[in-house]
Amino acid sequence: MITRFPSVALVAASVLLTGCGGGALAATDHASAPTPASSSSASPSPSSEISAEAAARQLPGVGPKMLARIPAGTEQVVLVTGRGANSPLSTLALYERTDDGWEETVGWAAHNALKGWSDHHMGGDLRSPIGVYSLTDAGGLLKDPGTKLSYDHGSGFVSPGTGFEGEPLAGSFDYVIAINYNRQPGTSPLDWTRPLGSSRGGGIWIHVDHGGPTHGCVSIAEDHMKELLRTLDPARHPVIVMGDAAALGH
Repeated sequence: MITRFPSVALVAASVLLTGCGGGALAATDHASAPTPASSSSASPSPSSEISAEAAARQLPGVGPKMLARIPAGTEQVVLVTGRGANSPLSTLALYERTDDGWEETVGWAAHNALKGWSDHHMGGDLRSPIGVYSLTDAGGLLKDPGTKLSYDHGSGFVSPGTGFEGEPLAGSFDYVIAINYNRQPGTSPLDWTRPLGSSRGGGIWIHVDHGGPTHGCVSIAEDHMKELLRTLDPARHPVIVMGDAAALGH
């Protein structure tokens, strides 16, 4: 079911582009949204329906500390594994919980931030935040492709100019999924609320790949974005586990 969001007032001229979606203009065709149960960063859980050992074997490269941050109720994990701490290249795979552990359903090439990864992301550092974050809200310049996530369809999802390698950014925000890093879940991806403060950045999304590194987001091809949007189900409490391979292994 599509949920629309309250109007988001942003003054584009005063906004520093701290994440891929940090400087987007506000959309105008929004209404109310429910209060979500998930937090801005998925909380650690000491228990699970399957053993930690089984889950670790089936979430490749994810170590016990990172694994423990995945809530017991989570049944879908978007795993983004960076090639290196300072690399903008990564892979994105979707895993679903089964009686035997985690099963990979799809996997694609992806980009992350220009300078790689950080476990203490700051606005403008051109690094993607490492961690486990819930996924509750989506949106885009194009109409809802059939997602079960709350979806904000509006004209504010624009990205003018060119990327770090000279590639055009047009269409990058045709579809986006907000990563609940330093944002208020249950709001439009365009919402500017920053619980950790503006210095810690924000506007970190999964969005359509433009063929080069991002400011802090994760990007995949448009067809893959549509498939991911159609697959993620809020009833299965999806989260994203993201970071470079070394960081994920802790």
